[in-house]
Amino acid sequence: MTPTPPPQGTATTLPPLSAPRPPVRSAVRTRISGMRTRLIAGFVGLVVVLIFIIQNAHAVDISFLGAHLRLSLAVALLLAVIVGAAAMAAAGTARITQLRRTIRRDRHRL
Repeated sequence: MTPTPPPQGTATTLPPLSAPRPPVRSAVRTRISGMRTRLIAGFVGLVVVLIFIIQNAHAVDISFLGAHLRLSLAVALLLAVIVGAAAMAAAGTARITQLRRTIRRDRHRL
């Protein structure tokens, strides 16, 4: 008996080995890279706020709880945002403190 040739389209030997590839390095996030990103975002935000203040420089009359003020519209809106953010931070801090007390109390009960 004679050996039969392999069917067409099949290889009888392994393909040549290619050079080993270096391992793929993923981007590593560090504290410095995160700080840099936050600084850039903060700078962009500052530029937007400055443009807002420049475009809204006209004065407006504000009356609140008997107090009467004349302020720039931009300053009045920025003060409102700051007061709102402070109220939100206070409410968030109170809730986190409440949750920590609950967790601490439940941990001591076990």
